[in-house]
Amino acid sequence: MTISLYTSRIVLNTIGVEDYGIYTVVGGLVMLFSSLNVTMATAVQRFLNFEMGRNNGERLRKVFSTSVLIHIVIAVIVFLLLETIGVWFLNQEMNIPKDRVGAANWVLQFSILSFIITVLSVPYHAAIIANERMKAFAFIGIVEVLLKLFVVFSLFWISFDRLKAYSILIFAVSLLIRLSYVFFSIKKFPECRIFKIFDRELFKEMGAFAGWNLIGVTSTLVRTQGINIALNLFYGVVVNAAMGIVNQVRTTLDNFSNSFLMAINPQITKSYAAGDAKYLMKLVFSGSRYAFYLLFILTLPVFLETDFILSVWLGSVPEYTGVFLRLVLLTVLIESLSKTLIQSMFATVNIRKYQLIVGSITILNLPISVGLFYFGFPPYSAFVVGVCIAILSLFVRLSILKRMIDFSVSGFIRNVIGNVFLVGSISLLVPYITHSLLDYGLFRFVLVGIACLISVFLSVFFVGLLISERSVVLRSLHKLLVIKY
Repeated sequence: MTISLYTSRIVLNTIGVEDYGIYTVVGGLVMLFSSLNVTMATAVQRFLNFEMGRNNGERLRKVFSTSVLIHIVIAVIVFLLLETIGVWFLNQEMNIPKDRVGAANWVLQFSILSFIITVLSVPYHAAIIANERMKAFAFIGIVEVLLKLFVVFSLFWISFDRLKAYSILIFAVSLLIRLSYVFFSIKKFPECRIFKIFDRELFKEMGAFAGWNLIGVTSTLVRTQGINIALNLFYGVVVNAAMGIVNQVRTTLDNFSNSFLMAINPQITKSYAAGDAKYLMKLVFSGSRYAFYLLFILTLPVFLETDFILSVWLGSVPEYTGVFLRLVLLTVLIESLSKTLIQSMFATVNIRKYQLIVGSITILNLPISVGLFYFGFPPYSAFVVGVCIAILSLFVRLSILKRMIDFSVSGFIRNVIGNVFLVGSISLLVPYITHSLLDYGLFRFVLVGIACLISVFLSVFFVGLLISERSVVLRSLHKLLVIKY
């Protein structure tokens, strides 16, 4: 996460604000899909885990083979759409300086290739999640960010057009990492080695599930990339540069919380398959709280010290980046509460109603934002709308889930939403006072950071955790101290 954020500064300063804005609005599909990849993989993982729970090896192989075929179909459809509508829109409608249109087309083509490779690797990604091989994700993830860091530093010695070079090299990294997922899965999991098993009924069932899930993924793509394009049409590529920085932070935080929840998601599916409603509810409630706590530790000091962090991090800060970032941090925190809810719905397979309703709500962010831009509202109004939609979507998910698995909405509001709101309010008090009393600068940043860490840890431990959870923490600390001394 640290390396990913650091590379944004180097790229911005190396290729310039204008080219960074072009890469963001044209090639942002790659950055965005790195987090949505987990959502698509989770859909396949649901079917794999269900058969693992039944200990049905033959059915497991059929599920994997069918998922490969489905994602080939999806990749072909996406490729055709992007190569026709995408190319036309880039060259005819987008607000890009004429002398950079050629470079923008390079970015688009290599972004499409990266996107397709990612779609094709989804079943293998899902197999690793389903088998709970988290060490593989840790190792491959570290290799990926180190390669991207190498790409960024290599730009200093490239005399070729740096925007074109950056798009080519990022594609090469994407190809290498996706192949790593494929080779690891084939080597470690027997179900990933057979591709000729075809079951018509299973194809229809998984195809319908993948199709409805694709609606949810598409709605998120439309919201994020659509708003990026709308910002380009109304305000130009400089605002897209600010959007690119913020999307980098958002993607990094999403990947961080997804990596944590990746360890919980298979258990949610298995507990549903086993009919263990009590354990399912415990996982959903605890997972939502823990995801929020982890993100809150990271985001609180950034929220308070946004201007200082951006000035140190980026040097040259594009206009609107600060207000964009604060609103995105708030949105990410709200959305973190929904992720275990989404996984619970995936476990049931019956996601048609959910995707239609929540997908429609998510897409509303784009037309509402375009309307606000048209009437002269500032660029950050789109992010204000995003916060409101995130809150609405959370409560809609709760309502739908209640009808699907007799979910306790009141329990979630009381034990999760109420809990994290209380923890957040208490945690904010001391850091905010520290921020308000001191002058802008490094000294205030350090003190606010320390105050945030101490305040959040104490609030989570004494207010956020259940008594049983505090006991586990204390026993673990005691065990560590005994081993050390």
